[in-house]
Amino acid sequence: MTFSEILDRVGSMGRFQFLHVAILGLPILNMANHNLLQIFTAATPAHHCRPPPNASTGPWVLPMGLNGKPEKCLRFVHPPNASLPNDTQRATEPCLDGWVYNSTKDSIVTEWDLVCNSNKLKEMAQSIFMAGILIGGLVLGDLSDRFGRRPILTCSYLLLAASGSSAAFSPSFPIYVIFRFLCGCGISGITLSTVILNVEWVPTRMRAIMSTALGYCYTVGQFILPGLAYAIPQWRWLQLTVSVPFFIFFLSSWWTPESIRWLVLSGKSSKALKILRRVAAFNGKKEEGERLSLEELKLNLQKEISLAKAKYSATDLFRIPILRRMTFCLSLAWFATGFAYYSLAMGVEEFGVNLYILQIIFGGVDVPAKFITILSLSYLGRHTTQAAALLLAGGAILALTFVPLDLQTVRTVLAVFGKGCLSSSFSCLFLYTSELYPTVIRQTGMGVSNLWTRVGSMLSPLVKITGEVQPLIPNIIYGIIALLGGSAALFLPETLNQPLPETIEDLENWSLQAKKPKQEPEVEKASQRIPLQPYGPALGSS
Repeated sequence: MTFSEILDRVGSMGRFQFLHVAILGLPILNMANHNLLQIFTAATPAHHCRPPPNASTGPWVLPMGLNGKPEKCLRFVHPPNASLPNDTQRATEPCLDGWVYNSTKDSIVTEWDLVCNSNKLKEMAQSIFMAGILIGGLVLGDLSDRFGRRPILTCSYLLLAASGSSAAFSPSFPIYVIFRFLCGCGISGITLSTVILNVEWVPTRMRAIMSTALGYCYTVGQFILPGLAYAIPQWRWLQLTVSVPFFIFFLSSWWTPESIRWLVLSGKSSKALKILRRVAAFNGKKEEGERLSLEELKLNLQKEISLAKAKYSATDLFRIPILRRMTFCLSLAWFATGFAYYSLAMGVEEFGVNLYILQIIFGGVDVPAKFITILSLSYLGRHTTQAAALLLAGGAILALTFVPLDLQTVRTVLAVFGKGCLSSSFSCLFLYTSELYPTVIRQTGMGVSNLWTRVGSMLSPLVKITGEVQPLIPNIIYGIIALLGGSAALFLPETLNQPLPETIEDLENWSLQAKKPKQEPEVEKASQRIPLQPYGPALGSS
């Protein structure tokens, strides 16, 4: 008997599972608000230099830029005066007295003047937030293995609630950035624990559906954010509004049960048995729960205990040849996905379309993208889906460099298509990576892969700064990296309808069989296929 069969005895899809997924899904619904919050809280309105205090009451003429529009960062030293020579009249200077913003909505940009020479600070703020997600994944992932999934989930809710609310009262930009960094740490802890606790408490046949359901919670959250931002024009109140609900999630998380596997592996089998019996009673199977014994639980999880004792570390991902090639290709695909995704997701205001409508469209494209991904994964396979998603996204981003700025509709269509492809890439990578790595090193492999997508998302805002040198440079870099990630995916093996490898030896045997010539006698082919069938007649008869 395996843990899945134990779960069937206490109720694998009963009232407990639906309530459990709902409690985990509601915070994910609100997490999109934090990830994409700076689209609205750091929006840059039209602006120009404030005239000097001693300027006359007449109109102050602004110098014109090369694009025929008024300069945003320069002003004339002297007001229009026919008695002054032309050279003196045309002399300009920076905005020494600040800026005038043509907007009724405030943001961190208007409050701390993050424009002109200070505009890099806006991108830096988003990068520091992403750095928090990166550091949080490294620190909280290790703490999760030591102290359990639920305590880290609970503390992460509290961390995000407290730091997010504190950011709303930040007296200065450096303080704001520190609290945003802590928000990123909290988000990382929530993501790691939610994925594990969601997968563990649902049956194998329902894992893909429940994981997709959580993914759609994030998608729906992208629809909520524009509505909140439109209704709440003050950035501090918007920041507070998306943070306070996590205090409620902090309280509700005390109902969430701990990971049974973690409890058994940590020598807390008695507590694991109590939780299983509580779940059985909640699902109306109290008698089945009472029949479970401590010895039976330990015996049935003996294989998982022995696998957990196998000593593998992150260095093995690069030491063992087959894992090294796989890790390199997956790392590049993860990096490219995070790098290119946030170039589009955080660049909404660059397309000249209404910010709120475009964000709804950007969120809406995830709905068909995820559905198409599920179909493609099931029929075309993981290998083809992953490569196609990144190659198409890279092509769409590169195409943006050839479309003039005045063709806003064409640019928007390309951006929405690219964002949908990158959303598909994310959905595919989570499944593909978990299927490629063997059980004995799967968590480590997932952690290293996720690390690279965080590095990509952290570097993505900084690349936008190169646009000051040449506007085409950022999209060229984003597009090329996405194409490289798609090309790397072509070197990964297909996992469709293949059993999950348990050990390194399983992976090596699987790779050897995949390399054998296809034209073989039918009897030999059949004998080779049987071990690769996860639910074949041979396993059923045993």
